[in-house]
Amino acid sequence: MVGVTGRVALVTGAGASGGIGFAIARTLVAAGARVAITATTARIRDRAAELGAFAHIADLTDPAQVAGLFAAVEAALGPVEILVNNAGMVQSGKRVKRGQLADWSDEAWAHHMSLNINTTFHCCRAALPAMAARGYGRIVNISSVTGPLVTIDGSSAYATAKAAITGMTRSIALEFGGRGVTCNAILPGWIATESSSPAEIRAGRKTPVGRAGTPDEVAASALFLASDEASYVTGAMLVVDGGNTLQEMKG
Repeated sequence: MVGVTGRVALVTGAGASGGIGFAIARTLVAAGARVAITATTARIRDRAAELGAFAHIADLTDPAQVAGLFAAVEAALGPVEILVNNAGMVQSGKRVKRGQLADWSDEAWAHHMSLNINTTFHCCRAALPAMAARGYGRIVNISSVTGPLVTIDGSSAYATAKAAITGMTRSIALEFGGRGVTCNAILPGWIATESSSPAEIRAGRKTPVGRAGTPDEVAASALFLASDEASYVTGAMLVVDGGNTLQEMKG
């Protein structure tokens, strides 16, 4: 397998050492990709030092900073050939409590949309023209089972944004498939990260597999979708949830 050897890959939201983004970046580095990572705080430089990767601090809710990110990556490594959109859910220093749909303020709703769908949109928009012009590109969007397949009381804004990512993924796959660009989404379920709550870990134990997943298991799926060998896979929604969405009765 040629995989991703020598390809320039950008992974967003890779600042947490125990998170999905960092696991994906680590897997891509091990597979021979030339990797850039980004997050909103300076801790991304520590993650880059661990990996031997390129780091750039950017707030992906700001289109100007996204443009600066892509310019910096191209100057350091070359044009982005693989884009993994992992940023979302929580941005450092900006937390929003859960709430039912009728109770969301305009500000809180806009924050969720900005963080969970606009970040992905901004990066895809920045990457696609050059990918299409070169006739090659791999985009992997990290969505969630929450929204596209299931939902949780109090998470309507998050669910809406993650469902939107799958719609965007399909649209990109249709519009750019003839120009050598594939776009797929991964829908993780209960994944044990450093930000997981005890309740989320307990929920993972009620999956058919009997445990929460690991960031490395999500990363393995991302590696395949980012590879040369996944050239005929596009517009796909790959569920990585230990079979949890298969069962109606969850104990």
